[in-house]
Amino acid sequence: MGMNPHDERATLCTQLSRYMEKHPENRANAERVLQFVMETPDCFERGHQAGHITGSAWLLNAAADKALLTLHHKLRIWVQPGGHADGDANVLRVALREAEEESGILGLTALSPEIFDVDIHTIPARPTAGEPEHLHYDIRYLLQAPHESFIISDESDALGWFTREEIHHLTPPADDATLRLAALWPKDKE
Repeated sequence: MGMNPHDERATLCTQLSRYMEKHPENRANAERVLQFVMETPDCFERGHQAGHITGSAWLLNAAADKALLTLHHKLRIWVQPGGHADGDANVLRVALREAEEESGILGLTALSPEIFDVDIHTIPARPTAGEPEHLHYDIRYLLQAPHESFIISDESDALGWFTREEIHHLTPPADDATLRLAALWPKDKE
């Protein structure tokens, strides 16, 4: 049986505090996410229209020399797998679930329970879907897949395994936050 949501929220706040200590270069983003989590009771709900928590995966292959990216269907950019928490305050579990759903790969593992990266990005409005412009407070974890066979989901136009160098030359391009993830990728894993 898992932790109760209050404990999971407290665990996330502790993880964000540790992340800030280890990554002063990204402290501003982490502080904003921490403040959002502490001040917004429904921060894990997609229905919170100003913004919500999302969980993402920097998903490495078994050799740790390639990362899986998805060509996002709506945004038309290459990004890491991830998605909405939908009420789940255990964001690592969200990242694992979303990466599995978007890739079809079973048996994903977290290389660390600690946060790998934090990003805040604006999602454009979709008036036809009744969705206003909003923020994704994205918490990213370093995961690994047991193999490279994937299944493309409805949320992606394409999936691919890319080396660090290849990520910098994608068409359409990867977004800046994805390029930052590529830079954070542990170099001793290649």
